[in-house]
Formats: sequence, C-alpha cells, structure tokens
Amino acid sequence: MSANLPRLTVPPPVELKRIADRYAGFAHSEVQGASPIYERMALAVAETSELLEFLATVPSDRQQPNLFLAAVRRLHGVPAGPKHLIAIVRDDGARIRALMMARTTQTNEPARCAVLMPLLAQLRQPLALIEVGASAGLCLLPDRYRYQYGTAQRATAAVAAGTAPIFRCRVSGPVPMPSAVPRIVWRRGLDLNPLDLDSDDDVAWLETLVWPEQETRLAGLHAAIRVARQEPPVVAKGDLVTDLPLLLEAAPDEATVVVFHTAALAYVAAADRARFVEVVRGSRAVWISNEAPGVLPTLASAAPPPPAPGLFLLMQDGVPLAWTGPHGQSIDWFGAAPPASSGRRD
Repeated sequence: MSANLPRLTVPPPVELKRIADRYAGFAHSEVQGASPIYERMALAVAETSELLEFLATVPSDRQQPNLFLAAVRRLHGVPAGPKHLIAIVRDDGARIRALMMARTTQTNEPARCAVLMPLLAQLRQPLALIEVGASAGLCLLPDRYRYQYGTAQRATAAVAAGTAPIFRCRVSGPVPMPSAVPRIVWRRGLDLNPLDLDSDDDVAWLETLVWPEQETRLAGLHAAIRVARQEPPVVAKGDLVTDLPLLLEAAPDEATVVVFHTAALAYVAAADRARFVEVVRGSRAVWISNEAPGVLPTLASAAPPPPAPGLFLLMQDGVPLAWTGPHGQSIDWFGAAPPASSGRRD
C-alpha cells in the first residue's frame, strides 16, 4: 500500500467491494453517455485495489465519485488515463484526501431551474423561495434566466436578455408550460457551507464540479454567476432541520412560500431527511423536491418506472409528477396538473 494511505491494515474485502460497486454504478447509471472521461475513471477505480484502498481512508460520506474525481482535477487537471490517475493518487494522496475532507459535493447547476419553472409558474403569485442545500444560490434565481422547452422559447427572464443564459430542456408528456416567469419577492438559501461567488477558490470549485467535456454546462454556470453577482442571493449558513423553521417564519405573509431542493437530500442522513420532511410538510410552504428516486423511496413508489436510468423525480407536496434530467436537460411528465396548493395549511 502507498505511503499516502494511513492505514495499518488493508480494509476488509466487503468495504472495498462496497466502494467498487458505488463507482461502477456511477459509471453505468450517471456518467455513461454524458462524460466518457468520468466513466473511464470511475471504472478504473472500481477495478483497482490501490484506488479503492485510498478511498477507504476517508469517511463513507466523502467517498462520492463526484468529490474524488473533482478533487483530483482541481489539483492535477484531467488524468490522461487510468494509469495516470493511479500515479497521481500514489504521489499526492495526502493533498487529495485533505481536499476531499475540506470540500463537499456542492454542484450548483442553474439549468435545474428549467424543471422547476413549470411548477413555480402555476402557484399563486407572488412567491417566497427557500432552497435547502443552496450551495452558492444559483437555483434561487429562476426568474433571471431564460428557457427553451422543446423547440419554442416559453419563458423569458426578468433581467436583460443579453446577460441571462438560455437553458434548453427537452420535454415529453403534458408538461404545464410556463407562460410567464414567476414573481419572486423574497428568496433565501440554507446550506451547511455556503459558497461565495466573490471567492475565486469557491468559484473554481464550482467549475471543477462540472463534469469534463460538458462545455455547455460550464458556459451556463459562468453566465449564471455573472447574473447572480448583479444582485447576489442570500444564502445563510445553517442546518435544513433546525434552521428551516426560522426562515419559514421570516418569509413574508403575503407570498406563497416554496421550500425546494434539487440533488441535495442525497447528502443528508436518512434520519435528518425524515425530520426535514416532517418540518416542511407541517408548515405553510409548498414543497418541491427534485431528487434521485432512492432519496425518498416511499413517496417515489407512487411513480411509474423511469424511461431511462439516472433520472431525478420531480414532486410537489410529495406527489410524483415527472422524471427529469439530473442537470435540468429534460422533463418527462407523467402526472396530472400540479396540485393547486397555495402553500397554506391553516
């Protein structure tokens, strides 16, 4: 074992197999067809004992493929191939491990707003948005971007068209197309470690979390950051269970309060997930969830099978409505019209 790996004994085979299965699943279900580089690297990890043993030196919640591969790229760029990846970890494992412990997977994909818009536009206006797991808060600005659904541009942004990115989204089924942008009068984010768009290091980390080859996603991120810097969203440091009630109380009474999250609850312990659901369902807020189906399996059981692997499940107030591309690139609508909820449970 490399000197970079601070274990006195080799991890048990069952632990190494668990990590290998995680990386193989990532390769086959998440990045296949989307990032050949990450697919090749993830399969290399799954098949290489030295890399698996390295990953076993960090806690399980820091073993995510996105986090490891981003840490490698942040320090060394894209590996030339599996052998290069092994050499990088062998020679610089300590720094890679330190970065994995200091950072978390906080992908802030603004294009996910495209799948939220059909729900937000149907609610009673105006809106007060609360995003949990907000990262740098780019998904708190759905009214400041432009969207193209299918072949038609169905919603325009509230900011000048020349500065707003256009997020394109494939659609199928009876998607309730937004006819106008929602009117948002208040917005707040909540995150354990908010990222600062004025920090070069934080922005570089956001850039590194975009998969290799995905230049369109990277361009959209850059454009959304430029928009956000004009009027930065407020993202508070806090816990989605204990600090959410304070934000709910602070939201203006005249607005429909919306609590939403996208690709966030997967990084939350199951017990905390359950407590979060209790808090938000007991509040006056409309709850919009866009997560992998395994994150909320009981609610997801009411959805039909997904048309492809790796899709997220879009739900409103716990009702499954559509399968969505994990980066906002598609909506496959199967539900009825969104629930006609004002968000108030008086």
